Amino acid sequence: MSRRARSQILLLSLLALPLAATAAPQASKPATLPPGVAADWLEKLNPSIDSKTAAYIVMNDHPMGSQIRIHEGSQQIAGHPFVVAPMTASVRGMDVSGYQGNVNWNGAWANGARFTYIKATEGTYYKNPYFTQQYNGSYNVGMIRGSYHFARPDTTSGATQADYFVNHGGGWSKDGKTLPGVIDMEYNPYGSTCYGLSQRQMAAWITSFSNEYHYRTSRWPVIYTSNSWWSQCVGTAGNWSNNSPLWVARYASAVGTLPWPWGFYTFWQFADSGVFPGDQNLFNGAYSRLVALANG
Repeated sequence: MSRRARSQILLLSLLALPLAATAAPQASKPATLPPGVAADWLEKLNPSIDSKTAAYIVMNDHPMGSQIRIHEGSQQIAGHPFVVAPMTASVRGMDVSGYQGNVNWNGAWANGARFTYIKATEGTYYKNPYFTQQYNGSYNVGMIRGSYHFARPDTTSGATQADYFVNHGGGWSKDGKTLPGVIDMEYNPYGSTCYGLSQRQMAAWITSFSNEYHYRTSRWPVIYTSNSWWSQCVGTAGNWSNNSPLWVARYASAVGTLPWPWGFYTFWQFADSGVFPGDQNLFNGAYSRLVALANG
């Protein structure tokens, strides 16, 4: 079946879904694609995913960086997404979501990936249907892995979403193979950039999530964001740099300006396609430091 035919079938499946089955707040039955989903994201779907599951993913799953690419674009070179030379002390890795379905972890390992982050949840309405295969499969080939949560600050409190995340894959254990969970802070797929919150309100929401995640796991979450979104929606209203590692998104050959007030980054998402399934990332340090981050 061609990609175009598959896309048409998927869109029909989306239209056929009852609204109750797509529990994303503020979403309605789509005439074409749901809010916050770029047309080419259908091309990113693993073709082995059945139409019903694919429709559930497209309706609810906004992968890490998907909104940043829509709003900020990409400077990566077409056909050559791995445009940066790895740093002297760095570790190559990836992040995946429901779009990747069952991942070939042996292949990713053979290509050099040594860590991965896997989407677990979004808001309090979505769980990645492929989380178990992705989370356990990456561990079984030897990767250091963790999970991430796409934040919806306009729907429920930070603490409520932290609990939902921990209860559905966002936990942590000191085994040298589990990284602290990530809170994915980026553009609102359903409306206003900052989810209708002031910078002070956004900072309070992040603090609520962060404190609850720490209470539940003993770890502070990694914060994923872009400098542009952070400058608009958080600014200088809060400082988590003493506890939370920064994961910065910028699809270019250099990381650029960092969000205030971090002086360095821990992870860099530099491309949304490449040699690994999903997004392409670098850990800013030697492998031993990655293990140290996992161990806390």
